[in-house]
Amino acid sequence: MPPGRVAALADAIRTVAPLDAPADVRLHQFFRARKQMGRQDRAFVAEGVFAFLRHKRSIETLAATQDPRRLALATLVREMGKSVREIDAALSVDEREWLAAFKSRIATPLPEAVAAELPDWLWDRLGETMGAAGREAFARSAREPAPLDLRVNALKATRVDALAQLRGDGYAVEPTPYSPWGLRVSGRPALAQHPWFVDGSIEVQDEGSQLVAFLVAPRRGEMVVDFCAGAGGKTLALGVLMRSQGRLYAFDTVDKRLQNLKPRLARSGLSNVHPQLIAHERDTKIKRLAGKVDRVLVDAPCTGTGTLRRNPDLKWRNQPVDVAELAAKQAAILASAATLVKPGGRVVYATCSVLPEENERIVEAFLAAHPGFGLGDATAELARAGIPLATGPTLVLSTATHGCDAFYAAILERVK
Repeated sequence: MPPGRVAALADAIRTVAPLDAPADVRLHQFFRARKQMGRQDRAFVAEGVFAFLRHKRSIETLAATQDPRRLALATLVREMGKSVREIDAALSVDEREWLAAFKSRIATPLPEAVAAELPDWLWDRLGETMGAAGREAFARSAREPAPLDLRVNALKATRVDALAQLRGDGYAVEPTPYSPWGLRVSGRPALAQHPWFVDGSIEVQDEGSQLVAFLVAPRRGEMVVDFCAGAGGKTLALGVLMRSQGRLYAFDTVDKRLQNLKPRLARSGLSNVHPQLIAHERDTKIKRLAGKVDRVLVDAPCTGTGTLRRNPDLKWRNQPVDVAELAAKQAAILASAATLVKPGGRVVYATCSVLPEENERIVEAFLAAHPGFGLGDATAELARAGIPLATGPTLVLSTATHGCDAFYAAILERVK
């Protein structure tokens, strides 16, 4: 292995390890400052950084150091399957000796939370809510890299045609088991320049995220709001369900997210989506729509504990205080979003969290405080869309069980 690759991985770990920003943001900055780096080198560094983040706790424990260079060497040997001989050209005498000692410790038994690659507080909390077996299954699935899920844009293509096209182009791809629009691609293919991606026939979107849109179940001609639209993955899925008819508002408090939606929207072929920047959940743009909206999606900001395969840095960046702060924000956002709904309409509250504080407790408190709303049946709604997935009245997706990101979603229907 070229010494430059090892050095680049060490530098990237040094950039990301402080956890002072999302890992993908720091990695993007790292690559932008090294425009001369080739595509294969970038892919190697990105794979190494995320392998380190997935196994950060055990690597640091066994390595007994915070030195980025040695953490990179430990990641290469323990997580990326490289032999000491393969990287020998990049090693100093001291590093060879250190790696030999590190390898001798790899089989050392580790405390449960360390072996599970979770912080103590989250390990303990998951044990309380999932039990020992559920917690172990969660931890095991969270350590695995996520596949690439795609959503076929039903306005432009069918899944059958997309599947045939991608297979013909040499991609290892299968239909997702639940979403009728979903495709799951193995490996880490570069699809950004694929003609079907460029023209909006396929979009990157996790299957769980696709299923949430089917719970909103917007109809043609309705007025719909995506209350926390972000970069708009669910917004675009809602627009397709509406067949580009009616009016679909995409609200967000961060302009950059809405700017990121614009090229995706242009590719999608949708004409009914209206991005709207809001200052907060009490913005006057929201008040003007009070009691007028048929469907509202609240994809609430959350800890993201259901997306640890994709965002392993969240394990280390989240703290218990963040859960409490987010829960307060989630409750306020849901209460505000509910004011938009007309009688007979619905709010779908969703998170990509596995913590009850962000899910069931938010919904229970909302229903207790809003007697005009009742809990709908997620299983029945999915069945109406031809999706045979039964998780009870609410949608509860598990990476270990369902293979997609973990999601929670509840249908809240305004009955009066």
